[in-house]
Amino acid sequence: MLALLAVQFLFGMLTNPFVDIPKVHPGAQASDYFAGVLRGEVWALASSRPFLVAHVATGVFLELLAVALLLVAALSRRRLWIWSAALGWLGVTGAGFNGASFINYGHDFSSMIMAASFLLAAIAYDLALHLGR
Repeated sequence: MLALLAVQFLFGMLTNPFVDIPKVHPGAQASDYFAGVLRGEVWALASSRPFLVAHVATGVFLELLAVALLLVAALSRRRLWIWSAALGWLGVTGAGFNGASFINYGHDFSSMIMAASFLLAAIAYDLALHLGR
């Protein structure tokens, strides 16, 4: 997870200066947030903007892995792993939704929350790795 989060961070840093998100696209300014998230994510994956596609695709993969890791942690019944996986999942999910919000609404604070959520996930997984030995 930490290595994939690092790759995701790099894709995000490449997306930021080199990809302009158009103000009008499927999902933009959606009145139904969750339907807009889905439309915006699908648009981003099909947009043919390579850095954006890589960033969104990696984010979707991270979300699936975070859920899987949370399930494995729950089955292990080890509190440190459960808490770390839960906080990691919360960070990954928060980053994903705020990334979608940035795509759809263009608010800079969504990008800042995405970065803070990434940091939460990275710290949670790092703590599990170092304290769970």
